[in-house]
Amino acid sequence: MQISQDMVVTLQYRLFDADGQLLDQTREPLAYLHGGYGNVPPKLESAMLGKQVGDKVEVTLLPADSFGEYDESLVREEPKTLFPAEVAEGMVFQAQDPQSGHTLLFRVVSLTDDQVTLDGNHPFAGMTVRFEVEIQEVRAASDEEKAHGHVHGAHGHHH
Repeated sequence: MQISQDMVVTLQYRLFDADGQLLDQTREPLAYLHGGYGNVPPKLESAMLGKQVGDKVEVTLLPADSFGEYDESLVREEPKTLFPAEVAEGMVFQAQDPQSGHTLLFRVVSLTDDQVTLDGNHPFAGMTVRFEVEIQEVRAASDEEKAHGHVHGAHGHHH
């Protein structure tokens, strides 16, 4: 079965930076709903169109096509008194964007005795990245999965 609109694709991936350093990889297979649902970067999704189980896909994406450009306005310094006593680098906090109303995730990137520096950019923002993907399973999506815009069950979303 080939990957096409409204197919559930299960894959394994490895993600590298422009220098070939491994940034991320699947530990368990990942399933997504193919066809413009926003579950994977569009150019990666396009590269997988027509592929089938066992096929391997390699695609290099510029920041605008993957994790976005780095946005300095998403780096903030806040008083340490606003955070729990155990605040540490790498912790992630949620905050409401006052302009869009969206919930943003901010990583603690540094600490001083009285300040916490937070970064709301994706950790790979501003980077050219290369995905190496291996297709493991392809099946038709259920009506419920199509209606919800994501995969249910094994390797997908659980209710």
